[in-house]
Amino acid sequence: MIAVTFALPAESREFLRSLTNKSRADRNGVRTVRGKIDDRTIEVLHTGVGERVCRQRVGKFLSATGRIRPGDHDQNFDYLISAGFAGALNDELQLGDLLLAKNFSTLRLEENFSLSTLPIHIADLLTVPALIDSSEERNKLALTSGAVAVDMETEFIARACAAHAIPVLSLRVISDTPKELFPAPTDVLFDIERQQTHVLKLATHFFGHPHHIPRLIHFARRIARARKILADALVDVVRKLPIEESAS
Repeated sequence: MIAVTFALPAESREFLRSLTNKSRADRNGVRTVRGKIDDRTIEVLHTGVGERVCRQRVGKFLSATGRIRPGDHDQNFDYLISAGFAGALNDELQLGDLLLAKNFSTLRLEENFSLSTLPIHIADLLTVPALIDSSEERNKLALTSGAVAVDMETEFIARACAAHAIPVLSLRVISDTPKELFPAPTDVLFDIERQQTHVLKLATHFFGHPHHIPRLIHFARRIARARKILADALVDVVRKLPIEESAS
């Protein structure tokens, strides 16, 4: 079985369409989606955005594996893939590029590994506590950290996988760059405390700034493209991962 995590359903939507035999599942009180890609069983978890909720959900999710008995419908994971969007820190990565975070991945792929005709950039990813809507701050982080992109969850997912001895692969798609930032202030786009977008707040912002609406439309289109690129890449990865056959 392969676990795949995303922060939000907005990131996983296209990948979930690739699964067959989908059903809702539950691990230790955490809701998941289970399905198949060919003969591979996949379980998808939405971790939420940021450290607090991510650590809580992933901790419960992985702790359940230690209590699984032989013959149970559930089973332990062969791998966990931490997937989703990431923001580029400099011009090295462009919108839609794929990034394999070498500093968080314990499962190694070949240096020339490519998916869906697109190459994977192999470099460091930095987990940060908040969305960064500043080109200057991103460039500074690139220089001080050595990372090429940021997200808000992978560090905590990787720590949990290490604690449970589960090989992890971090695969992200670039959804925003220093030149292509967000179409509105980050607190308008997403409320981390509530783990949702405040629709009225978002509508009020664009009502007051109608000239920003084309930016929102452009942002939505590039997110849709990034989501499709990531889904195709994940399907390829899942099909290429070696899975040991369990004894029947």
